[in-house]
Amino acid sequence: MKSSPFAGHAAAFVTTLIWGTTFISTKVLLRVFTPSEILLLRFAIGYFALWCAFPHPLAIKDRRQELCFLAAGLCGVTLYYLFENMALTYTLASNVGVIISIAPFFTAIFSCLFLRAPRPGARFFLGFLIAMAGIALIHFGKGGALRLGPLGDLLAIIAAVIWAAYSTLTKRISTFGCNTIQATRRTFFYGLLLMLPALYFMGFEVSLSEFCEPAVLLNILFLGLGASALCFVTWNFAVKILGCVKTSAYIYMVPVVTAATSALVLHEEITLRMVCGIVLTLAGLFLSENKGAKKECEHVGTAK
Repeated sequence: MKSSPFAGHAAAFVTTLIWGTTFISTKVLLRVFTPSEILLLRFAIGYFALWCAFPHPLAIKDRRQELCFLAAGLCGVTLYYLFENMALTYTLASNVGVIISIAPFFTAIFSCLFLRAPRPGARFFLGFLIAMAGIALIHFGKGGALRLGPLGDLLAIIAAVIWAAYSTLTKRISTFGCNTIQATRRTFFYGLLLMLPALYFMGFEVSLSEFCEPAVLLNILFLGLGASALCFVTWNFAVKILGCVKTSAYIYMVPVVTAATSALVLHEEITLRMVCGIVLTLAGLFLSENKGAKKECEHVGTAK
C-alpha cells in the first residue's frame, strides 16, 4: 500500500526534530570521546539496533544495486561526518551550520541530473534564499559576526554536496523495492566498513569503564538508537515518499530546533534577530515545498 505524503512529511519532521537536538548529546560525549570515536559508536549501535528491529538479510538482485548501497554508506555515513568534523576544526561552528544548510540546493541539481526529475520551480529557489537568510540570522543572532575560514568553509561545502549525493542515492535505492530498515542497515554496514581506514589514522581508544557514567551511556544510546537508527530510517522513508528534493528542504529546520533547544535546555538567550531568523527559515521551508516537486517520484523509476 502506498504511503500518504502526510506520512512522508511527518517522518521528515520527526527526523529534523531529533537531529536538531543532537548537539547537546555530542557536547556531553566530547568530554570523554573524540569525534571519530563518537561516530563509530553511534553507527555501530544503530546497525545492531536495525538488525534487532528487522532480523532478515537483504537479498541484492545485481551488482549495480550493491554499488548504490556502498556509495550511500560512503557518502551518508563516512564522508559526510568526516568532512563536517574536519570543517569544525578549521572554521566557526556557526559558519558550518549555515553552509551545511545549502545541501537542498545541491540535492535539487543532482535530482535533475541523475534522477531525471523535473527542475524545481521558482518557489523552491525563493524558499532556499529566504531560508538561508533566516538560518544566517539564527546562527549569527547572538551578536557574533561572520569570520571566514577558507579551508573549513570549503570542507563544509563539500560536506553539503556529499549529503546531497546521499539523499539522491537514497531515492535511487528506494526504487529497488527493499524494506527501508534493511536498506538503511546495508548503508550503515558499508559506512562502518569504510570508516575503519580513517580510524586507523585518527585513533580509537574506548574502554567499557567510560560507559559507567549514566550521562555518557544515555547520550551515546540516544545518538545510536535515535539520531542514527531511527532517524536514518525515517529520513530514507521520507525520501521514498516525498522525493529527495522536498525531503532535503527539511534540513532548514535543524537550526530552528537547535536554537529552541538551546533556549529550553541550556537557557541560552533568544534574541530578536534569532526570532526573525526562525520565522524566515520556516517561511522558506514552506515555499520550498512546491507543487512541482511532486512529479519527482514519477520520474525516478526511469533513471538508469
